[in-house]
Amino acid sequence: MGGTPSQQSEIRWSEIARAFLRLGFVAFGGAAAHIAMMEEEFVRRRGWLTREEFLDRLGAVNLLPGPTSTEMAIYLGALRGGIPGLLIAGAAFIMPSALMMVVLAWLYLRYGTLPQIAGLLWGIKPVIVALLAQAVWSLSKTALKSRELMVISAMVLLLAAMHVSTLALLIGTGVAWIVANRSGPNSGGAAAATSIASTGGVVAVTTAGVFVYFLKIGALLFGSGYVLLAVLREDLVTRLHWLTETQLLDAVAVSQATPGPFFTVATFVGYQLCGWPGAGLATIGMFVPAFSYVAVTANMLPRLRKSPTAGVFLDGLNAAAVALMAFVGFQFARQAVRTPVAAVLAAVSATVLFRYRVNSAWLVLGGALVGLAVKLAAKN
Repeated sequence: MGGTPSQQSEIRWSEIARAFLRLGFVAFGGAAAHIAMMEEEFVRRRGWLTREEFLDRLGAVNLLPGPTSTEMAIYLGALRGGIPGLLIAGAAFIMPSALMMVVLAWLYLRYGTLPQIAGLLWGIKPVIVALLAQAVWSLSKTALKSRELMVISAMVLLLAAMHVSTLALLIGTGVAWIVANRSGPNSGGAAAATSIASTGGVVAVTTAGVFVYFLKIGALLFGSGYVLLAVLREDLVTRLHWLTETQLLDAVAVSQATPGPFFTVATFVGYQLCGWPGAGLATIGMFVPAFSYVAVTANMLPRLRKSPTAGVFLDGLNAAAVALMAFVGFQFARQAVRTPVAAVLAAVSATVLFRYRVNSAWLVLGGALVGLAVKLAAKN
């Protein structure tokens, strides 16, 4: 390849920016779909790494707190272009979604009461319930691989209903499962999870408070975007009363209708709470830990994945995630499925999703159109 090393680096950085910016605009469907697109793009089409290397690094990234697909994008950027590549890949992947979310948040606060907008959001909510059900079913088949893990998951579900901190349950269950495996099957590892106390206190609704809150979530949250819903509901709706259940559901509905990482729901919520400054600081707070974790651990992630202790921790954490996703799915269903039409929409969405594996973006679009038609028909 011709050119000086500096020119070659610039070419690589430009390649990284174009690749991840395009993904940021077309990556609908959640983390699993994002990962599949990255494998197609960077393993099969561009040949940046082999499939075995890709899967090894994906397993390693799963051990980090934060948004998995975003961290995978950051990691791939680092492999291709070093620290500059890391920053470029992450920013390019996040930026389209974040910009869309802040514009949609502005439109929501300005026009959210219009029948057309209300109808779109109303139709998306039952689809979200179906997506949560599919995610719970899919993860449970791989995560609950022993009777003990099933028991732990059931106990986490009970503790979630008792308002024990979601973050504490996630991390505590992972630690408890490590202890259980080291001490033997009769050590009462499931019971150890019950000793985790609720953490955190009320934070004032200020731009600084919004930044600190989402920085904490970005730094500590393990699991998928659907686990994030459980945390946001517990904190912002139940404990802090920053949002109503409907406002959070609307934020989730909007985030499902946009491409890119689901964690940019923080942008929407930040705008709801503190306008433009809140949107910017919430986004920075949510994603800065992901950049930091990958930058610090990039060279050791493959070795970390091979650690038996890390694998056991992830097993316990996934068992807790199943329970938390089921709990928040039930809570959202109570709010979203209140009419016969909504129930039919949720049932049809679930049937199509489970049987035909349709991309969630099409389901969200269909739900939005049905909701708009229902609201317009009711108005006439």
